[in-house]
Amino acid sequence: MKYAHTCIRVQNLEASIEFYEKALGYKVTNKKDFPEGEFTLVYMALPGDTPELELTYNYNHGPYELGDGYGHVALYTEDLEGDYKRMKEMGYEVTDLSGLPGEDPHYFFVKDPDGYKTEIIKG
Repeated sequence: MKYAHTCIRVQNLEASIEFYEKALGYKVTNKKDFPEGEFTLVYMALPGDTPELELTYNYNHGPYELGDGYGHVALYTEDLEGDYKRMKEMGYEVTDLSGLPGEDPHYFFVKDPDGYKTEIIKG
């Protein structure tokens, strides 16, 4: 087997695409619109990476409840402090730089327009 994608449901497709492109560097790889089913699927991937993020937009659906079971998606970065500053300056909701107990800060979280978290890890 091979990892294919993670699906998240989004309320505002354009705002979500903009977030994942501008904040995290994803690129749209495929878009499928199903008007008869009243939904659109947008697949995004990081350059040079195979796994995709699937954004599912259901027409006329309000906000989604994230629940307490979902955690986050995680991405590695070589420029933790630079990415932190850039995303904060862009107005995205970011946590403070953190570390596990006894470790130096090496990660932070950023939220997309629907509240889904992405962990950015120095790597």
